[in-house]
This record gives sequence, structure tokens and C-alpha cells, in this order.
Amino acid sequence: MILCPPNLKIYHKMGTKKLMLILILTSILFSIIYISRKLTKPTLISTYNSFKFVKSPNSTRNYPVTFAYLISASAGDVPKLKRTLLAVYHPGNYYLIHLDYGAPKSQHMEIAEFVSKMEVFREVGNVWIVGKPNIVTYRGPTMLAATLHAMAVLLKTCDWDWFINLSASDYPLITQDDLIHAFSDVPKHLNFIQHTSHLGWKLNKRGKPIIIDPGLYSINKSEIWWIIKQRGLPTSFKLFTGSAWTVLSRSFSEYCIMGWENLPRTLLLYYTNFVSSPEGYFQTLICNSPEYKNTTINHDLHYITWDNPPRQHPRSLTLKDYRKMVLSNRPFARKFKKNDRVLDKIDRELLNKSKWRGKFSHGGWCGGTKGRRGSCFELKPEMYGELSPGVGARRVKTLLTKLISARNSNNNRWCR
Repeated sequence: MILCPPNLKIYHKMGTKKLMLILILTSILFSIIYISRKLTKPTLISTYNSFKFVKSPNSTRNYPVTFAYLISASAGDVPKLKRTLLAVYHPGNYYLIHLDYGAPKSQHMEIAEFVSKMEVFREVGNVWIVGKPNIVTYRGPTMLAATLHAMAVLLKTCDWDWFINLSASDYPLITQDDLIHAFSDVPKHLNFIQHTSHLGWKLNKRGKPIIIDPGLYSINKSEIWWIIKQRGLPTSFKLFTGSAWTVLSRSFSEYCIMGWENLPRTLLLYYTNFVSSPEGYFQTLICNSPEYKNTTINHDLHYITWDNPPRQHPRSLTLKDYRKMVLSNRPFARKFKKNDRVLDKIDRELLNKSKWRGKFSHGGWCGGTKGRRGSCFELKPEMYGELSPGVGARRVKTLLTKLISARNSNNNRWCR
């Protein structure tokens, strides 16, 4: 396309060559501007640039709280990833999927196609896939790097209250309407992060060894390397350990990424050579920060049963664990095998799933309230902002009330 000057008489006096030169320069300038806009236009799926603020166009109502989820998966996890995503989906939240770089290209394409073809995902625009995934090495710091990456992306592009990291092996025990309703009265500065300074066997097995994770610099996945010489324990900060699964406030998440003093970066460098750093970085950071150490709730909100000592690996949950899971009042559980029968029972009795809901959990956003039946394959704008909490909300509220009450009675001794 060529833009013509408004007054050709002026250019006629300048001669044909000058006129052509000006037209060519104008065309080049326009092309540069136009092409650059095309190149920077975000794609529908694949990178975090496709984020947009979610708000129903025909509704002025908002939800009381909003969650930003990171759901991580590795090779072979796509079926579990799909099921978990549908179970925790809600139009008022945000979802970022990270499939390990080491997964086959066919699996990356499968999850991208799944997300792009889901009508409600396209309409609301709140589900994305990390376009340049990281290599994640078992027990290495690459999992922590992927978590911080996702946190930074979500902070830059979305407005939310709490950050939740899940794996494809996790599953909810309540609906998102239940979770939103239960958290509606929780102070938004609180962080749910299980922690302790009593490292026990981890003192010698985690605190002193030095490791190198090839996943930080190599595209070829391999095991971590162990350095023969060990190091002494730090003296400028106190080590804490705990669960890798957390619910972090937006304020603390901002501190992790943009820390206005050097503690977040100092600890990140230290934990680069630390075994299973996701089980210590956030705990050590928050408990050594004067500003945030009093914002902790010592709980990860997960139901987990561990192997026999040293309690390193969670046991796969089955139907035998169902009653204990429900009685725990916790909103999440892990880990589950693919399509285990207990998941069907959770879908049926706790999430109120049905075929007409499109495999989504019960929620007011698709007509699941006041006796109405509607399809969850697409968003009903008039239902946006409407919650339909059930007994799951009461269970989680009972747990949250107990945890917050215990925190308030600790006499300013939250990190110990």
C-alpha cells in the first residue's frame, strides 16, 4: 500500500525523481510501522503475550477474590494435565500451563490444541501455555526457576490475589466457587506456606551438599551433578524447609520477583546449588524477611500421605484415602495416578461434575445455581460474578478459620 501526498502540485514542481523518492520513503515508513505492529501482535496460544484482563463484557459484577494458577507437567502427563485443568477451571481465575521442555513435541502440540479448541477458554481468554518451556530436573533448581518465571509473567499481565502452584498429579477436593467463597473473608496479605526450621535429616542431606543442575544451561535433560566437597551452613540467614506447594499472596509474589532489598536474589543464588530447592526457597525467604515473616500460615492446603521415613515421596492416593481426604477439609490433594477410580468419585461427589457441564466442576458461572441447568462449554455473561458454593466451601472455611485463629494466638512467633 502506498500513501499519496495530499497536494501533488507541490511535488510536480520538485520533479519526477524527487516525487518518486518521497513516495518510496513514505511507503517504506508505513511498511515498517505496519509490519512491526503485525510482528508484535500476540498469538492466541503459545506465549504469555496472549494474556488479557478477564472481564465479562456484559456483566459489571466481579468475583470477591481471584487466583492465578501455575499447572506444571512433564512427559506423559498430558491426560492428567487436561483433567486437572478442567477440574480447577473458573472464568474468574487465570491459568498458566508449563509442560516440561523434555516432553515430546507431539505432547506440546496436543495440549496446545486442547486449549485452543476449548470454546470457553477462547471466549474468556484466561488459559495460556508457556511458549518457551524450561527443562525441569528432578530435585534441581529448574523447578524453582519455572515457578518464578510463571509468577513474573502472571504479575506482569494479570490482576489476582493469590498464586497457586499445582502439578498435573494434583486434584481439587472442592469446586472453585467453594474456594473463592471460602477465601472471600481471608486477609489478602496472608501466605499459606508450610515451613519449619527443624531440618532434621535434611540438614546433612540438603543443607550441606552442593549440586549442579545441567538443566540451567543445557537443552539435554540429565540428572543433577553432586560435588564431593560439602559446604557449611549459612550464618547470615536461617534455613527453613517445607512443602513445595504453596498459596502465595500477590504482595509476597512481587517481593520474590522484584525484591526491593537483596534477600530474594541472595537466596536464589544460594538455592541454585541446593537439593530440592522448591522445598526451601520460599520458606527461607519469607521467614528471614522482617516485612513478610508475620504473614505466614503454616499450611500448604494439600492432603498428602508420605512414604515411610524419610518422607521424601508422596504416596499415590486411592479410594481407601477418600474419607480422610474429605475429613481433612483441605482444598487440594496429591498425588493421583492417571484416571484412578478415586478421581471419578471426587468428580461425582465433591465437584458435582456431569456430562452437560462439559467435564467442568459445578459453578454459578454456567448456570449451576438455583436449580438451573446449563452447559459449561461457553461462558454465560449474565452469570459472570455469580457464585454457587456448596458444602466444600464450609469445609474449607472451617480449616481456614482454625488456621488463622492459631496464627493469631502465636504471639508474633510465626516462623520458628
